[in-house]
Amino acid sequence: MLIIQVKEGENIDRAIKRYRRKHRDVKLLRELRNRKEFKKPSVQKREQTKKAQYKEKYLLEQEK
Repeated sequence: MLIIQVKEGENIDRAIKRYRRKHRDVKLLRELRNRKEFKKPSVQKREQTKKAQYKEKYLLEQEK
């Protein structure tokens, strides 16, 4: 569970922003979505390789 300490005189919007950032960094929502249904290990591996290929292609295009 994420706990955000709201400091004295801190704006509530800023505290909510910190909470959202922490929540995103923990990747809790992504893990829950992945656990929702079972994926075979071969499918997971295939998705990882596709993602790695996409990232590599994207980074190479950014260098140009």
